[in-house]
Amino acid sequence: MGTDDLAKLVLRLTLGGLMLFHGVNKLIYGIGGVQYLVAQAGLPEMVAYGVYVGEIIAPVMLIVGWQVRVAALLIVINMFFALVLAHLGDLFALTSHGGWRLELQAFYLFTALAVLLLGAGRYAVQED
Repeated sequence: MGTDDLAKLVLRLTLGGLMLFHGVNKLIYGIGGVQYLVAQAGLPEMVAYGVYVGEIIAPVMLIVGWQVRVAALLIVINMFFALVLAHLGDLFALTSHGGWRLELQAFYLFTALAVLLLGAGRYAVQED
């Protein structure tokens, strides 16, 4: 068992599993807030439905290991939109505990970027 492939699996499952919670939350409670932010940016509200792609479809793709680089790219795009539309004002802000206010968003963005660069590994439905 190659540790590189095992590490890729852990990375994929972590990113996919944690991101999926955000998508399920939006399935349960809706995307009204996202639609508002998209409209405020002058984009069609229909763009907000892309959040389901980035937070449900792409994470499931990562978890099963199918089209992993595409899934990771979708999450990178999703996080770019999230940062620009909802979190740009926090770019240089810290929490009350001294952490970067965007550390969760940065985790998702840069972990997805790492998966995009690394690929699926051996433990995937579709190895690359």
